Amino acid sequence: MTGSTEDFDLLVVGGGKAGKTLAMDWARSGRSVAMVERGMIGGTCINVACIPTKALVASARAVRRLRRADELGLASPPPQVSAESLLRHKAGVVDGMVALNHKQFLDSGMDFVLGQARFTAPRTVEVALDGGGTRVLRGAQTVVNTGTRPFVPPIPGLADAGALTSNSLLDLERLPRRLVVVGGGVVGLEFAQMFASFGSEVSLVEAGPRLLPREDEDIARAVAGFLAADGIRVLTGASVASVRRDAGGEVTVALSDGTSLTGDDVLVATGREPVTADLGLDAAGVRTDRAGFVVVDEHLATTAPGTWAAGDVAGSPQFTHVSLDDYRILKQNLAGGSRSTRDRLIPYTIFLTPELARVGLTEAQAREAGHQVRVASLPVAAIPRARTMRETEGLWKAVVDAGTDRILGVSLLGPEAGEAVTTVQTAMLAGLPSTALRDMIINHPTMTEGLNLLFGALQD
Repeated sequence: MTGSTEDFDLLVVGGGKAGKTLAMDWARSGRSVAMVERGMIGGTCINVACIPTKALVASARAVRRLRRADELGLASPPPQVSAESLLRHKAGVVDGMVALNHKQFLDSGMDFVLGQARFTAPRTVEVALDGGGTRVLRGAQTVVNTGTRPFVPPIPGLADAGALTSNSLLDLERLPRRLVVVGGGVVGLEFAQMFASFGSEVSLVEAGPRLLPREDEDIARAVAGFLAADGIRVLTGASVASVRRDAGGEVTVALSDGTSLTGDDVLVATGREPVTADLGLDAAGVRTDRAGFVVVDEHLATTAPGTWAAGDVAGSPQFTHVSLDDYRILKQNLAGGSRSTRDRLIPYTIFLTPELARVGLTEAQAREAGHQVRVASLPVAAIPRARTMRETEGLWKAVVDAGTDRILGVSLLGPEAGEAVTTVQTAMLAGLPSTALRDMIINHPTMTEGLNLLFGALQD
């Protein structure tokens, strides 16, 4: 039998980065807060996304370095890779962060509720508790922060073949000898290179004409070259028609062009879908779009009064650092402010080896937007630090407005690119001309020092 309604100053449904940070913030200030989470304490990033995958990326990079130890004047036996040791490493990182998050939730004073929430009225949810029973919670202010999950397309035979997703692959108890990756986006590329480093024979299928369609063609071509050098077979312009696993366990992936691939496992990396189907958002007066994402305005307000949404489920760019900024927006707007998601300068990094980091516009995007541009390209081999590390492959590229000398964007493909891009982002936010980075005194030898060279190479 459902109990009476419990009222809170703030109700958060889903404990992703934005929601959990806001919930702890309000609870620490003395307000009553309830946060409902289905089961991933700390959110997707900590449990099945950024943190575990980057922990395994670190393992893959270590394997690659050990295999090249002789280049650094060292003698090292071939590294031994096992699924058991990788899972132990990943679990050690994840379990520690989950425990820390759980402690922070409790220490904040919030009412942390594990269970499945469903809206039954505006700002009101009924929660089927993990331990049995139900609770009915209502918030004076309510935030939907349920995130996304891997999208599995309706390809014939895919489910019956036991296809893996980015979630389930993280718990694989063996390393596949042959892995077929379906999807050439960020997740597909990171996992393809990771498992190639671990010794799997990897094939990657992308339906589009090339990898990374949002990047300039020269950058995407360079990335494809790195994958090929790692032994990854990349097939573009081919979609998957069907998947079948035979009695012996072999998987056959039939392609639209009539060819096929075989492997021991298939990973589906074709994007993510919002977790909204079972939330009962209609009862809350919250509208979703055709894909199921919560419709919000630039202030993250939904179509229902007193109800907000944040993070991936709100259609925000799917990065944890964006979800953290959504928290900042909500914090200010719930206090009566008017902070907006418009014109945010959002960087991102694809954690390949070497990394691809970008902020701002590509050359193609800048030209399409009507800018007259100056473009600079720099081979990573020109940066002294890259030579000391013997990691000289890669390409840096900058796009600058020809009239104002303002930096429109950079694409940095090379080691430690995710660190160096922040300097450019800071200059862009400050409105500095490209000459500021060209002439800035930067620590030597660092990868960021390459910005002197990059902006010094601008073409008129």
